[in-house]
Amino acid sequence: MSTKALEGIKVLDFTHVQAGPACTQLLGQMGADVIKCEMPGSGDATRDWLRDVEGADSLYFTMFNGNKRALCLNARTAEGKDVLTRLIKQSDVMVEN
Repeated sequence: MSTKALEGIKVLDFTHVQAGPACTQLLGQMGADVIKCEMPGSGDATRDWLRDVEGADSLYFTMFNGNKRALCLNARTAEGKDVLTRLIKQSDVMVEN
């Protein structure tokens, strides 16, 4: 079994639109465990861009956000801050744009 270059690396992804999501998607393709974190109610604006199926994420969003896990996180609440602190302690990389 072959291993990928970034296997075992955990990445917190706070990116949006194109450049950041493309970067973290590549990290995921190279084996990193990427967790895309979004605020409840807003999240990545591209979820709605050029949506062709009602109720589904847009193809634009899915094109740049493959190979990722997703987390809705409100860091403005005490519980959200606690979750974020634990994620940071467990992660190797944080990406934002």
